Amino acid sequence: MEKIYISESGPEISAAIYGFWRWNTPSLSSIKKIEDIVNYNLELGVNTFDHSDQYGNGKIEELFGKAIKGKSFKREDIIISAKVGIKSIGNGKEKQYDLSPEYIRKSLHETLKRLQTDYIDIFLLEHFDYLMDDGEESASASELTELVYNGKIRHIGVANFNVFQHRLLASRLIQPIVTNHIELNVLNTNAIDDGRLDFIKEQYSKPMAWAPLAGGRVLNGKDKKAIKVRRVLTEIGKKYNANVEQTAVAWLYKLGALPIIGSPDKKRIKNAASAYSIKLSNEDWYRIFNATK
Repeated sequence: MEKIYISESGPEISAAIYGFWRWNTPSLSSIKKIEDIVNYNLELGVNTFDHSDQYGNGKIEELFGKAIKGKSFKREDIIISAKVGIKSIGNGKEKQYDLSPEYIRKSLHETLKRLQTDYIDIFLLEHFDYLMDDGEESASASELTELVYNGKIRHIGVANFNVFQHRLLASRLIQPIVTNHIELNVLNTNAIDDGRLDFIKEQYSKPMAWAPLAGGRVLNGKDKKAIKVRRVLTEIGKKYNANVEQTAVAWLYKLGALPIIGSPDKKRIKNAASAYSIKLSNEDWYRIFNATK
């Protein structure tokens, strides 16, 4: 798989990203399973792996760190993105957004410890903190700048920020924001309609697109919209000798988005990775886009 720059000032990463969001079952919670999946992705050319302290409450990061220590793959051969900014409150089922300098520093320290690495390639603020005032925004930006200068993080990104939140944080930072981690797929084109995608491109960067198959709805959804879009994907896919999954992911690549693969199924991983070689025509891309409306 081709390597591309996520932004003008960001790192060179694989066009597809592997994420551990859905690794929440005991059958997946093993170092051996993680080593197997990481090495399979590397064989396909996928070298970028997405983490969060929310995935299994940090358990997945811990297992991934043990896999790094086990040296079945080299740290320098992979790109790691990790997230911070959400914590549990109350009975543990409620969430609070916290982008204070103290919480950023504490969470990064814990993530580095779990991952058993000295640095994070792309450090994402997972959700905008609505209670940040002007002074705290500047303080948080200063903290991020210091972490970059100290080598703890190499690049700064955001996740699920709207255009105004993205712009506000960017105005406080010295370093550029290299990406926005957003939901984007053929059944959810909100990022196209609300200007987020345009703003990301204006910053000369590319979005990381989570749920590229709408949580499986593209493949198995029973609602009218899913059935209609799947019919068009099937029809167009035949022209490219591609299945529904490959065609849906190729639609994202054509848009300039970087899909995050979340399935532990190797066939599904290969489908998403191989979709990069499918070059949809503009006409076919718009036929799929029109089917979503």
